[in-house]
Amino acid sequence: MKIRLKRTQTRSCTLSSPNINSTMLGKRPSRWKRFMNVATILTLKANPVLFAVIMGTGSISNLFVAFPYGNHSRGMMIASLALFFLNLTLFCLFAAFSLAKYTLYPESWRSLTFNPVTSLFLGTFPMGITTLINVSVEVINRYFGVGGKDFLYFIWSIWWIDVFISVLCCWAGVHAMIVRQQHSMSTMGAAWLLPVVTLIVASSSGGVIANYLQEYSTGHALNTLVFSAFLVTVGLTLALMILTLYLGRLIIHGLPPGVGVLSVFLPLGPTGQAGYSIFLLGQNFKRILPYHNAGSSAFLGASATGEVLYVVCTCAAFILWSLATMWMLFALLALKSTVLKSTVAFKMSFWGLVFPNGVYANLTIVLGNAFDSRGLRIYGAAYAVVVICVWLSIAIRSILALKDLIDPHNQVFEEAKGNRQTTMLSEHPSAGTSETEIAIERGEHHA
Repeated sequence: MKIRLKRTQTRSCTLSSPNINSTMLGKRPSRWKRFMNVATILTLKANPVLFAVIMGTGSISNLFVAFPYGNHSRGMMIASLALFFLNLTLFCLFAAFSLAKYTLYPESWRSLTFNPVTSLFLGTFPMGITTLINVSVEVINRYFGVGGKDFLYFIWSIWWIDVFISVLCCWAGVHAMIVRQQHSMSTMGAAWLLPVVTLIVASSSGGVIANYLQEYSTGHALNTLVFSAFLVTVGLTLALMILTLYLGRLIIHGLPPGVGVLSVFLPLGPTGQAGYSIFLLGQNFKRILPYHNAGSSAFLGASATGEVLYVVCTCAAFILWSLATMWMLFALLALKSTVLKSTVAFKMSFWGLVFPNGVYANLTIVLGNAFDSRGLRIYGAAYAVVVICVWLSIAIRSILALKDLIDPHNQVFEEAKGNRQTTMLSEHPSAGTSETEIAIERGEHHA
């Protein structure tokens, strides 16, 4: 609760204390000082959850590419490109602030790895990169013809780096959950999915790149597809295990409290994106196989292999779409039971709504094209429009909240003036992970 002092009281306080900020004396700080204050605050606020913004915005950019009506029209591609550059700018800013925070305050990195909530969101970093990769390939390289072969291979190299980070987030993240953190079923949240979904999202980008890479090298495209198949197999297997636990947690302990109920939408991410990734794998295997340099491999050299894999992958994609639809209906019922009955304050966790719903809409559109289903195309397009509206409303609310975030009179500004110890993340993280709503709101710092 903020206490407003009368002007006479403020004047008496400023005269008696030499350390009072110059703004209280009526002097306007220089632009450079204001800039440094804001930069310091944003650095202290840097949190892995910020990259959920990149994931959400990237999924919207991809929806403009996949939208079934006006598909690949110049207007759609320009809209996708505009969102790409916005997303790239935000990614660079968030990465710079995060790098500065963990470089200046290395203790905060150690605290982050022990935190059972915030550490889960480290996976949003590589997943944000994959959304940038997809648009770079489909819009910049293929539609606008920028860079040709060299640019495509540059993106391919970035993808391998992203794969390495995703693998690290998955194995190291799950290992840290086992040996370094404390978790319990009663406080379990769908955010447990985040470390393992990194593999699924990376595999989908591999399918996008391989689709165009085979034009230059069938061998490189096949290697990309095989490794992508490995990634999505491991990621989906772990995700389904966690989803089973999560459903049991919901049945036994009920819905997460407050805004945490929004995490019920997170299962749409692994199911929807895995379906999209597997569909791309089947589509690409159909084009590449039989592989003429298969050597003694009867599997790769058989003429029917590609067709069979395409049919199997398409069926698997539809099964995963059905599973995602089930979770979507559960999530809507959860909203009806909780959020719609009470006012929920805006928090950064709202961004977690965009990506899962975006990839679900994308898979719906892709299957509509595969089955030549008018109903699926209409449903996918309508769902995509709803997701775009959700993204727009959350983005506007985030911009409006930015003023409170950089308010020089809030607690974080006081920390920025030199109290280094208070800027560290808590060395005693909470025991549970149900509070997935990592919030940056009105001067509060949830790390």
